[in-house]
Amino acid sequence: MGIAWVFPGQGSQKLGMAEGLLELPDARRRFGEASERLGRDLLAICSGSNLATAGDPRDLNDTRNTQPALFVVESLLVDGLKAQGRTAQLVAGHSLGELVALYAANVFDVSTGLELIQRRSELMAAAGGGAMTAVIGFERCALERLVASTEAVVIANDNSRSQVVLSGTPAAVAQVVGALPCKRAIPLAVSGPFHSPLMHDAATSFEALLESIPFADATIPVLSNTDPSPQTDARVLKDLLARQMVSGVRWRETMAQFATHQIHTVVEIGPGHVLSGLVKRDLEGLVTARIANAKDLGF
Repeated sequence: MGIAWVFPGQGSQKLGMAEGLLELPDARRRFGEASERLGRDLLAICSGSNLATAGDPRDLNDTRNTQPALFVVESLLVDGLKAQGRTAQLVAGHSLGELVALYAANVFDVSTGLELIQRRSELMAAAGGGAMTAVIGFERCALERLVASTEAVVIANDNSRSQVVLSGTPAAVAQVVGALPCKRAIPLAVSGPFHSPLMHDAATSFEALLESIPFADATIPVLSNTDPSPQTDARVLKDLLARQMVSGVRWRETMAQFATHQIHTVVEIGPGHVLSGLVKRDLEGLVTARIANAKDLGF
């Protein structure tokens, strides 16, 4: 029976998430490299120790900081697992987590990952004119019918049978939410309509960067957000990543692949328990585990 590694995305960050990693080899150097690239002290941002905003999560919750911080945290945990000789049969990441999955599958090195995540975060933070709302407890046929009949709104994150995130113009998102019977609708504090066609300009700029970045074939099959079927071909993986900003995160279908490929254990690597929680609620018989810090690795 196989193991899948999954990597959470934006929304899983929390103050202090780096403190349990500093015992890991290369941790301070990697935070230093990321900080030099960003021009900001990423370790201080993760700890909330900035003198001007001590204990305030707003710096960490800025997309331009969130995405690099999560990439550094999750990539360090990947290195810790690999140093112990551990591996997986499949890898997948939710939104920015897909870049960590590609790193885990040796598609590119950590410096390339930092370059990609910096540019991705800047482009997404600069996007405006949109809204995102999480919807929980709904009838899927009714949701799909409303989305199909409403312009400028899409299902951005199809997370599970009972949880999705809508993305689009504020008016279109509000129209669908207002007409959809559901248990809860939670507006998200984001800067733009992520994972929707409204991200076209940002996606075009990111694709231009990707064209100059060499990708290697994956050593572990990757389940992409855009097409959640196992892929190892470098060219295919790059094309799927290029389209990720304008297409939905198909996480419900990603989880369905675990049973198809005889995955027994799903390990969430990074802060929080969002992805392992989705697995527990939607899939029977799978074991879940979490690796969030050096202690979880036995350090």
